[in-house]
Amino acid sequence: TIEPLLLKQTFKQGGVLCIRLGDSTIEYSKDFRFYITTKLPNPHYLPETAVKVTLLNFMITPAGLEDQLLGIAVAKERPDLEEEKNALIVQGAENKKQLKEIEDRILQVLSESEGNILEDESAIRVLSEAKQLSNDIEQKQALAEQTEKNIDEARQGYR
Repeated sequence: TIEPLLLKQTFKQGGVLCIRLGDSTIEYSKDFRFYITTKLPNPHYLPETAVKVTLLNFMITPAGLEDQLLGIAVAKERPDLEEEKNALIVQGAENKKQLKEIEDRILQVLSESEGNILEDESAIRVLSEAKQLSNDIEQKQALAEQTEKNIDEARQGYR
């Protein structure tokens, strides 16, 4: 975990400034800088992360800036809309994570299966559960997309 690094939890050990990362204690320099980059055009971070770091957006586009300013205006005027939009973003990320986990489970079952997969009851159960979960996520995503479209229409009134 990089938590101690983000919070700059340093201490002196033998007159030397140190930081604990995992099980290791390493020397820390006050000149050390930690940069993380992303290719996301308009990234959203959890509040727990955002309060620990300084965010700089060097890839801002006019549309991205407009979206950020619109988000600030809507958050002031209609915090319920902005909160719902942020919740949809988090839910979308969770759905993608669940789909990835399903894919991994299917691949694991397929690689471990011996003989005819149609006779492997555990494989059939996993595939059945995966299909059900995938259908549920698909329905959630469709509802989320419609809700996001409605929120975006409401946000357009603040342009």
